[in-house]
Amino acid sequence: MRAMLARSPAFFQPCHLSTSPSVTFSKKKHGTRLTVQPNTPHGNTKGASGIQGKWRTLSSDPAQAAAVVDAGDSKTWEECKQILTSLNFSTQDAEKMLKKAFGWLHSPYWTEERKKEVPSAEVVSGVLDYVRGLGLSDDDLYKLLKKFPEVLGCDLESEVKLNVGKLDSDWGINGKTLRSVLLRNPKVLGYNVDCRGDCAAQCTRCWVRF
Repeated sequence: MRAMLARSPAFFQPCHLSTSPSVTFSKKKHGTRLTVQPNTPHGNTKGASGIQGKWRTLSSDPAQAAAVVDAGDSKTWEECKQILTSLNFSTQDAEKMLKKAFGWLHSPYWTEERKKEVPSAEVVSGVLDYVRGLGLSDDDLYKLLKKFPEVLGCDLESEVKLNVGKLDSDWGINGKTLRSVLLRNPKVLGYNVDCRGDCAAQCTRCWVRF
């Protein structure tokens, strides 16, 4: 038997203490529990825990995770946030609104996962200027965006303007009446489905809700 073991090098692999896992035994009332832990290089314990802590922070906070992704476009984001802070939104609220509107944070309004886009000052200003031109004051815009920040991510031509035209042509809603409707139900600006009773499973963007 000893001869067989001596001829079989597979039974005797060298053990490197610097890389091998540590094994500890903890005595319990009803027995002994063996614990195996990966070895941390000497002097790097703090660094390892720091990396784990950072990962937990980023993975549990989608806003921070998105911030990492869009870091290269920080100038563009700052320009868009400044447009919203001029309406008395805080910097934090402005960032959250933009991320909801352009797919970086989940919003129940988008019936399917919206494609992430980096917002542009031109697009954000274009939507706000058009809606303001419908007879809404800056205070009105603040209230509208509070209820429906996703309007910033709606297409100006094929959704916002088209829907304002539909309200006028189909229901005769314009002027002061339009202002009241938009403040009460701003989501109408983003409707793009009319199932006419045959549900298309896109209820948050359907005219049947109007």
